[in-house]
Amino acid sequence: MYKIKINNMKFRAHIGVLSEEKILGQNLEIDIIVETNFDFSGKDELAETLSYVDFYELIKNIISQSKADLIESLAFDIIKSIKATTSKITAVEVHLRKLAVPIEGIFDSVEIEMRG
Repeated sequence: MYKIKINNMKFRAHIGVLSEEKILGQNLEIDIIVETNFDFSGKDELAETLSYVDFYELIKNIISQSKADLIESLAFDIIKSIKATTSKITAVEVHLRKLAVPIEGIFDSVEIEMRG
């Protein structure tokens, strides 16, 4: 068993509770951790693992189509879609950061963490 991680993916999304967020869009950062139940044999072949390129493309497509209100809904959709690709995935963890939120205050981002 091992994990595949993709760190700090950056996307432009049109999600949010406020209509301005969906119209103007906003920047998101996403990290994923995909736990597998592969027993790596040592062969240097793609069939020995899962493709992180496929995960990236899947996430990119989900975000480009999403009009979700909540970042939790987006994280849930990512987890569900990645887990549906193969039975070799035991868990997916998503860290999703919204970099600009329409609240007054000084901070870098808001983040949710979800595992499924």
